[in-house]
Amino acid sequence: MTIIVDAVRILLAPLTRTRLFRRMGPVVLPPVEKVVTIVSRGRVQVSALLVPSLVLHAIGARSGAPRDVPLMYTPDGHGRAIIAGTNFAGERHPAWTSNLLAHPDAAITVRGRWMPVHAERIADEDRDAAWARIEAQWPGYRAYERGSGRTVRLFRLQPVRPAGEPEGDATRPA
Repeated sequence: MTIIVDAVRILLAPLTRTRLFRRMGPVVLPPVEKVVTIVSRGRVQVSALLVPSLVLHAIGARSGAPRDVPLMYTPDGHGRAIIAGTNFAGERHPAWTSNLLAHPDAAITVRGRWMPVHAERIADEDRDAAWARIEAQWPGYRAYERGSGRTVRLFRLQPVRPAGEPEGDATRPA
């Protein structure tokens, strides 16, 4: 199965860098992702069929309201996730990056499992290594940064255990 997924990634990666995908992706993918998430009760994400994906649960930077957004992530090899605010190569940073800057304590859901995390912006000196890891998973992904005309915000999500919670699977709070 991994060979098939890797082959599909290699074939699809160039398509995701086209102007058509950059224009249509932000319009088409979120509603499709939302419907699949509702139907599967959060256990299936369309994007997860090709790349590791998560749902970021953050607090709005200005509104203070809960915000959920499905994102691709890259494992960093140390139990953490790397996420990139590419925004389909858009000129503006996606709102979720501002949310994490304002409220770095968040949560994620991965394959139906909820866990609290602390977001840390990746330092300039570590960006190339983070991008190399991301592009090993999705070839050419950094082209979104070049196409956007801005420095994409990269974050490392460190799982945390809430105070007083024993080791083991975290369950989503009611």
